[in-house]
Amino acid sequence: MNQDLPHYAVIGNPIGHSRSPAIHQAFGQQLGIPLRYDTLLAPIDAFAPTVTRFFAEGGQGLNVTLPFKEQAWTLAAAHLSERARLAGAVNTLWMKDGRLHGCNTDGVGLLYDLVRLGHAPQGRRILLIGAGGASRGVVYPLLKAGCASLRIVNRTASRAQELARHLAPLLPDLAPRLTAGGLDKAEGQWDIVINASSSSLGGESPDLKGARYAAAALAYDMLYAAQPTAFMAEAQALGASKVADGLGMLVGQAAASFEIWHGRRPDPAPVLEMLRRQLLAG
Repeated sequence: MNQDLPHYAVIGNPIGHSRSPAIHQAFGQQLGIPLRYDTLLAPIDAFAPTVTRFFAEGGQGLNVTLPFKEQAWTLAAAHLSERARLAGAVNTLWMKDGRLHGCNTDGVGLLYDLVRLGHAPQGRRILLIGAGGASRGVVYPLLKAGCASLRIVNRTASRAQELARHLAPLLPDLAPRLTAGGLDKAEGQWDIVINASSSSLGGESPDLKGARYAAAALAYDMLYAAQPTAFMAEAQALGASKVADGLGMLVGQAAASFEIWHGRRPDPAPVLEMLRRQLLAG
């Protein structure tokens, strides 16, 4: 690979499994933009120095994944987009005029995929499971998109409540539609249930007390795999009309990051189709 090409990477720990290099290379080919995109493993206790070194050596942009999104927010705190400021988490970094800037494109990616699946959030009752960095990036976009209500539930109730308290004073017009609590507060009938927790990594599904799927409801897992996740399988058994994993969100958020860096938005659809074929082929 040409070492002189503009250099981008995804940073995380672990990171070897990431599909971001394939996505961004495909976007570059689609739009005729030469680039180099790698994975970057950061030690758990050395995220900031790793970022500093990357940009000092001429790097152009970084995508940020687990477990560093909140640390990335702190690093770029002086120059955050509105989405990142409200989320308290950053997944896209770049340098401009010698200053580090941060944005969060997770919500853009999720909205892209929900619309693609025929489940735009407007007017929907949404249950969001999890209160970590993945959830932080999507709460504001879901509220702004006009959902009827949004409840965040988490195994540790205080984390969900803290996230809601963080956003409430920043979104006075939207906050009345936002509630939060533990998994035992999932009761109700929901049009969209989104799993932003890590439960599927362990082959488990969150234990939701009293949650019911409305007619034509969607169960959406932010994780993706060749086979349906445990959450997707359980949701289907409990009456969800449609289930989907997060591969489309991954490609959608990457397209938004690509546009920030290059000023041109790629078409996510053919890249998503390519990745799905690769995933099914193993």
